[in-house]
Formats: sequence, C-alpha cells, structure tokens
Amino acid sequence: MTRESITDFLRFSKENGRPYSEMLSIDLRAGDRAYFEWFLAAFLYSKPIREESATRTFLLFREYGLTDPESLLKAGWDRIVEVLDEGGYTRYDFSTADRLLEISRNLIKDYGGSLNRLHEEARDGKDLEDRLRMLGKGIGPVTVSVFLRDMRKVWGKADPQPTPRVKEAMRVLKISDLDELAKTLNMGRVELETALHRYSRLERSKETQRSKR
Repeated sequence: MTRESITDFLRFSKENGRPYSEMLSIDLRAGDRAYFEWFLAAFLYSKPIREESATRTFLLFREYGLTDPESLLKAGWDRIVEVLDEGGYTRYDFSTADRLLEISRNLIKDYGGSLNRLHEEARDGKDLEDRLRMLGKGIGPVTVSVFLRDMRKVWGKADPQPTPRVKEAMRVLKISDLDELAKTLNMGRVELETALHRYSRLERSKETQRSKR
C-alpha cells in the first residue's frame, strides 16, 4: 500500500473496525454463554443472506432467550423456524433450524454444552477448527473464520484464515501481510480484519449500484 492509501484506509478502519461481537454487545470476557451467543451470530452471518437480516435474526434469538444450546433444544424446530422467519431468514429457515438443533445436541453430548471446553481439549488451532466443524452440518470454513476472528481476543488457539471477503479486500488493496499492516496502523488484528471485511462489502455494494445504472 502507498502512504496515501494507508492514510485513507487508516481513516476507514477507525470508523469501521469495531468487531461484530462488540457491535452486538456480546462481552467475550464473560465466558461460555457469551461464546455461544457469538457462535450463533457467526453462524447466521456466514450464510448467503443480507447482513442486516442476520443481525436482526440474532437480536430476535436474544430477545426470546434462545442463545444457548439448552434453550434452543427446548424451544424445538417449529419455534426456531418462527424466529428465523421473523428475522428474514425465510430462504434458509428449515435447514438452519435443523443445523442449529444438531449443533446444540452435539455440543452438549461431546462437550457438556461448553465451547470453552471444546477449546481446551483442542490440541492446536487446526484441531480447534476441526472440532468446531464436527459439531454439525453447515459449519464450514467461513463460519469458523468469522467466529474465531473475534475469539482471537480470548482464545489462545484461535488463529483462523481470513474470510473470502477479507481476502478480496487484501487483493484490491494489495495487502500481503495482515500482521505487519496491523503494526503499521497500530491496531489489533481483529479490528483490521473486521475493517477489511466491511471494506469489501462496501466495494461490492458500489459495484452492484454501478451495474444497475
């Protein structure tokens, strides 16, 4: 990046680098319940749906007290579908409900419902990602990367690959080393990747608007 582009991106990053978990008022220092809340949000964000719909849907799950595996299992499939539909997840409501129930069952069965236990039992970063994916269908690389991006702040083994959106922004901005850029900009890696994610979304939106003219 040139000095001018670094200055421009630094300005953008300061305004757009707030992690999604913080935006949703999820305090990851609070432990397991907060971890699952963020995992649920990351699962919703990783699907091919508008970010605004994913945010609205997560906030509805929170409003209805459905942000832990036990509550999701107790609520059942029909209730989860209702919440997904209310949030705007109508295209993926049935499959998402199936997967949330499967994930909740497996997390309880294998780790007593604790994502922190899953992290503790993981040998390293790769094993951590494998264990997360094994919780159920629908947990792919994007879900894992989105979730673990913010979890870098609290989990020592969290070191995910950048999401496709972040990689696209890196390509456009000609960024080769995220850690080095974070040092240059004097910002955290989580905040940097979040800013790059939002930059990619902004550029994609501009392209869509131009194509409609």
